[in-house]
Amino acid sequence: MNAVVVQHPNAAAFRTHPRLTAEVRRLQADALWISLARDAATGLQNFTPELVREFQCLVDDLEQSRFGIAPLHYAVVQSRHPDYFSMGGDLRFFRDCIQRRDAARLRDYSMRCLDLLLSWHGKEATTSIALVQGRALGGGFEMALSTDYLIAEQHSSFGFPEIMFGLFPCTGAMGLLASRIGARRAERMMTNKKIYTATELYDMGLVDEICATGEGELAVERFIANHAPRQKARLKVQQSRMRHAPLDRAEGVRIVEDWVETAMRLSADELRSMDMLIMMQSREASVAPAKPAAVA
Repeated sequence: MNAVVVQHPNAAAFRTHPRLTAEVRRLQADALWISLARDAATGLQNFTPELVREFQCLVDDLEQSRFGIAPLHYAVVQSRHPDYFSMGGDLRFFRDCIQRRDAARLRDYSMRCLDLLLSWHGKEATTSIALVQGRALGGGFEMALSTDYLIAEQHSSFGFPEIMFGLFPCTGAMGLLASRIGARRAERMMTNKKIYTATELYDMGLVDEICATGEGELAVERFIANHAPRQKARLKVQQSRMRHAPLDRAEGVRIVEDWVETAMRLSADELRSMDMLIMMQSREASVAPAKPAAVA
């Protein structure tokens, strides 16, 4: 689980934010490699409002070609946390908004998450790849599903724990799941509290490739090496798939509204369940070792 991350020797520094680092790795084709770091204040690998803004800033810069480089046909997202791709949404933030009865602030966060998911998902000229090396929960699972190709190391696990405290994924989980496995199976996944293994999701068609623990980056390099020689044709097929099953923004906004309404009406028991999960996350963060630094 604590595998050494080996960067490509010709990796070029790209752009750095407090929790998000991006670089161009010169593989078979240049790839934008995005790494997500833990929140410095809490030690949690989750989508705080600040991280959502950082990610959206990067996507906006990429779309508007502000970096002065040739178009990048591959984008990879990876976590630097030793155990989590992402814990999902920022439960502390949710709890604070609910306690303050600040539905507007909660809605603003959820809309930012939706806009990020929509801008990241289905880019016409880019093939996106999620490299999951640990647990991907809630919004982190949604982020992984929003990419074009999901590679998971063998030990990885996935799930939507939100139902444990009376909520559900706040943006695109239903659309992302239903396009692959149908709405009824998607509904079960979002409400059964089950944590799925990488093998189970591979058998369902939600994970595209499983590799041995510690070999995730090599698997990404192999994928790009095999994909790049026929990249133009593969992009056209990818674009056709996106036209066939696009994410509907209007439905996403409806989900956000329903989510905020439900959050503001959580019962005392449901809020206690959220508090328990917040405490469990904090304990895990306090004992999690740092992932070893990358070496060239």
